[in-house]
Amino acid sequence: MLCITFLLILCSACGTNTQSRTKLAYSDPVAPVGDSLLTVPQSIHPIMNVWMRDTYVMLGPDSNYYMTGTTASPNRIFEGATHCWDYNDGIYLWQSTDLKHWKSLGRIWSFDKDAAPWQKKGKPIKEGTTSLNGDPLDSMYRAVWAPEIHYIKSRHRWLIAACLNEGQGSFVLESTTGSPTGPYINIKGNKDKPIFDNIDLSIFEDTDGQVYLVGHDHYIALMNSDLSDIAEPFRKLKETPYQPEPYIEGVWLTKHDHTYQLVQSVWSVLKPDSTYSYIRDGHKDKGLYSYDVVVAEADSIYGPYGPRYPAILGGGHNNFFTDKAGNWWSTAFFNPRGMMAASFPITCRPALIPLQWVNGRVRPDIQAATSFYSNLKTK
Repeated sequence: MLCITFLLILCSACGTNTQSRTKLAYSDPVAPVGDSLLTVPQSIHPIMNVWMRDTYVMLGPDSNYYMTGTTASPNRIFEGATHCWDYNDGIYLWQSTDLKHWKSLGRIWSFDKDAAPWQKKGKPIKEGTTSLNGDPLDSMYRAVWAPEIHYIKSRHRWLIAACLNEGQGSFVLESTTGSPTGPYINIKGNKDKPIFDNIDLSIFEDTDGQVYLVGHDHYIALMNSDLSDIAEPFRKLKETPYQPEPYIEGVWLTKHDHTYQLVQSVWSVLKPDSTYSYIRDGHKDKGLYSYDVVVAEADSIYGPYGPRYPAILGGGHNNFFTDKAGNWWSTAFFNPRGMMAASFPITCRPALIPLQWVNGRVRPDIQAATSFYSNLKTK
């Protein structure tokens, strides 16, 4: 029995064996805080001085890179620190040819001009309410969070997935001009209501041209052929959870070496014995350390996904993308919550992390990061 247990642990460590992804009942919740090979490299700093969370970058068919993310309204006067917990004015886009120099393309979707009535409505805030960071909030929740821009190769179309704050649901937009700058309109599936009732909606185009929506709390649904709606109800992904399963967000899906990679974000928490774990006491913030990227693999898009492994410590709510040379990257934004935030000179700014695959697992490429940032200055 001891030998069998040892073999199962050994297989889970390699992370590439199909059998190992289906044998274990639970993922290892130990958070390897202090592992310099997995932590956001010290050379990483913001690539531009724009307040942003949930940074998203992709390479377009025109050989330009496009960036978006959760932003604050540029001309808003804030009480306290800049934020967008309560409201912002829409979705902004940036463009680059080399990942170092970024040009603003401005606001490409506006609440006031482009939103449907259900998106414009908002949700009242009780007077005196503060954000999770203690920021004073205004009178209404109406912010777009975590926008992602996707070019669907099989349909030659630009889509955006995003969500509204305070549990008001997620939606998909399509460009009416074939341009990444839009204008964007709601697809039929969310013209009158959210297409997904929770946050952090993402889009994944498989190698066979099928397009899926992936959402917070481990949900997935196939879209119909014209991308106007979902073709099936959302269903739960089959995963190897932690025990008990903590709050996990920032879901994103990609493919590497013919294997689905389920990317999610989870907080590491300091335990009384001075170790760190991904098992958290509800939503309580006490002991939060770092906002980490964890990855799980599967041979089928619906799962079962094997044991999660920590990939980037401190790099949470990200996406992976490949550059023109085929090199892998991750986005980051320097989360201001948790104890790790004290090591960031500035928070809520977009950054990029070069990645490498080692024994079938992805992690930061420290040498490539040092090279990329050696002569890059933030403007």
